[in-house]
Amino acid sequence: MNEVKHTPYMQQYWRIKAEHPDMLLFYRMGDFYELFHDDAERAARLLDITLTTRGASAGQPIRMAGVPYHAAEQYLARLAKLGESVAICEQIGDPKTSKGPVERRVVRLVTPGTVTDEALLDDRRDAVMLAVVPVSKGLSLSPSPSPKGGGEHIALAWLTLSSGRFAAKTIGHDRLGAELIRLNPSEILLPEDYTHPDLVNLKVAFCRRPDWQFDAERGRHLLLEQFGVADLTAFGIEDMPALQAAAGLLLDYAKHTQQAALPHINGLSLEQDSAYVLLDAAARRTLEISETLRGEAAPTLLSELDRCLTALGGRLLRHWLHHPLRDRAVLRQRLAAIAALMNAPGAAKNARAALKGMADLERIAARIALRSARPRDLSGLRDSLLRLPAVQAALTDAGPALAPLCERLIFPEATLAHLARAMKPEPGVVLREGGVIADGYDAELDELRALQSDCGSFLIDMEARERERTGINNLRVEYNRVSGFYIEVSRAQAEKVPADYHRRQTLKNVERYLTPELKAFEDKYLSASDRALAREKLLYEQLLEVLAAALRPLQQVATAVAEADVLSGHAELAEERRYCAPEFSEEWGIRIEAGRHPVVETRVDAFIPNDLDLNPSRRMLLITGPNMGGKSTYMRQIAHIVLLACCGLYVPATSAVIGPVDQIFTRVGSSDDLAGGRSTFMVEMTETAGILHGATQHSLILMDEIGRGTSTFDGISIAWAVARHMAEKTRAYTLFATHYFELTQLNQEFRALANVHLDAVESVGKNGGLTFLHAVEDGPASQSYGLQVARLAGVPAPVINAARRKLVMLENQQIAPSGQGDLFAQIIPTPEPPASPALDRLSEIDPDELSPKQALEALYELRGLL
Repeated sequence: MNEVKHTPYMQQYWRIKAEHPDMLLFYRMGDFYELFHDDAERAARLLDITLTTRGASAGQPIRMAGVPYHAAEQYLARLAKLGESVAICEQIGDPKTSKGPVERRVVRLVTPGTVTDEALLDDRRDAVMLAVVPVSKGLSLSPSPSPKGGGEHIALAWLTLSSGRFAAKTIGHDRLGAELIRLNPSEILLPEDYTHPDLVNLKVAFCRRPDWQFDAERGRHLLLEQFGVADLTAFGIEDMPALQAAAGLLLDYAKHTQQAALPHINGLSLEQDSAYVLLDAAARRTLEISETLRGEAAPTLLSELDRCLTALGGRLLRHWLHHPLRDRAVLRQRLAAIAALMNAPGAAKNARAALKGMADLERIAARIALRSARPRDLSGLRDSLLRLPAVQAALTDAGPALAPLCERLIFPEATLAHLARAMKPEPGVVLREGGVIADGYDAELDELRALQSDCGSFLIDMEARERERTGINNLRVEYNRVSGFYIEVSRAQAEKVPADYHRRQTLKNVERYLTPELKAFEDKYLSASDRALAREKLLYEQLLEVLAAALRPLQQVATAVAEADVLSGHAELAEERRYCAPEFSEEWGIRIEAGRHPVVETRVDAFIPNDLDLNPSRRMLLITGPNMGGKSTYMRQIAHIVLLACCGLYVPATSAVIGPVDQIFTRVGSSDDLAGGRSTFMVEMTETAGILHGATQHSLILMDEIGRGTSTFDGISIAWAVARHMAEKTRAYTLFATHYFELTQLNQEFRALANVHLDAVESVGKNGGLTFLHAVEDGPASQSYGLQVARLAGVPAPVINAARRKLVMLENQQIAPSGQGDLFAQIIPTPEPPASPALDRLSEIDPDELSPKQALEALYELRGLL
């Protein structure tokens, strides 16, 4: 832009806009944030606000749109959810002393991954910012063992600015999809030219950064400076330059967007795959942990288990469900705490009563660190901290299992006393309007407030004196924010005013005046108001400094409150739904008695529980049975029970013993990947290949109807080979559901493979239906009831009849003397029997519903058709 041709205001705008070309610029003008030109058109479309033109600059009309500054947060929230980034430009100069445009500068950047304001955040979900750095960019990994999976490695670092949680890890190229689902980032930072199949069509805000920002030395320097250490050994990444580059980039980007230091980020954790029970991307989707297959928040495992009363408790439960642990000691501690709360009468109930209504301490701590905490944040913090003794008392009643948690529910008494003394019980919403600092906290502020509170009595006294002096009985002395102080006299009485009355304003029927005495009081009053607001602002900033010094204990309290909320809520849920505490064994095996699906059982009148027994002599179940018979539900409930156990939570069963588990894999359901150019069958085979390459004997594998996306013989052959490989080579905890009955013969070769089935009962008659029993029984199913299910779905009777005839023909071709079809038998073409209109019509007739006359007519009709 040629600034010479623009007006001074637009010159200033274009200079600032050039620094943030990819962001919407909220440009403060008076009581509005204005957007201009392309930004205005974009914002008008996204926010459904009015686009207009006003004036001209450089010979062109100025396109503009605006939002009121006091309502800006709701618009920023909408933009953040849409993946947009916004630069907020404020007036920092004094309009009274500015000879040209008021000085302005960008004071804050709002991006999807760096939002911290309560209005912009989902209270039950973290806004995670993720950096993805391919190691191939001239960086080397630590000599530590490589993550499982082929191809190049990727360094990941992620930061939750609203909590200060900062972590990093290295992964194989093929693990990125699973990590993206696990972390669910709101914004991803990555090199300008980097691509990855798992990033295609991902509904996340991307921020491409130049390559020089991914420099390991630069990242290392930023991290050392942030943590105040000489090296990064304590954080485990001293010899990992790729992770230093990723973490350093994130830290620098966060500081840039906040325009502030980040004291609440005081460490980084290096995640190791060996600490967690890993779930592949397909498992996280099909188990519907926190999102349904349709992308909805309910019904999911999380939505069914979430009894948390605080937002930070809800987020911690989500984190636990997505991060099942392999450390059995931690899991036993959680289970012991839940058991203690269940066994102590009233403990969970009392704890939950104290937790109810607690503020989001974790996010308030972050806003204190960023100096963006609002008055209501601090009053909420005060009220919540004052409840800690009640929470401690309830947990103490539950016994020693909760003692470590109680020890973390302690906040410095002096800091809390300072906060309680400083804040009004119900402070104002925003600091600029005052009414935040408590009376009696500061003598100077009290004095200035007294001047303002004396205003009413002064006006009453002056009004009485002036009425007596002038003889004008309807004279009034008043004040408003627009006109200030004034003496109001009706037009008819105006001739009686004394000479020291100076006209201030003329209205339709009244005149307003100002006297030297009133003017002197006005100056004093307005000065006191301005000075009081300035004093209150100073005191508030000092209070934030006091609280910032106690950030670490506040973060510790926030974590403890979240744990207390999750544990007490789960204790209540477990008791209500008759969940049991799982047991852990070092021996290979999974035994579940009367297991139930935690989501489905709440949505049916009577759920049929089922057992599972996997042991060294029974490693794999081949599950057969009808569609809709419950095979997928049974497999998913097993995975849910194992997952919950590995989160240290009670499980929906009568009893459960879980052996060592390192990963959970699923190949369930069918979907294509049109954007990636993959068919349904290709997706199925890709996921199957991942399982065959990645599973160990301690992995839990769910395989549902593999091979159905191709020709029958190809599908049977693939399913047979995969099942055989799993039984012979993988030897994992395997549940393998199929409609290919040929596979049931595998147990003759592999004794650790057992056949089980879910059955159904078919009733007779025209309106006969199919009753699914949902009970798992030993042995293969007798039939799949595919035609009956098709009939239930409403497929027309002629189609069902034609299918039945074709089925008989195929069965006659394939059945050998052994009664079992030969997988590779040569098919001899047999002409399809001709269609029979008489048989089709006969199948539609219900003799029980015919009168004698109708039966006779039907008989003649059938004879005619023959």
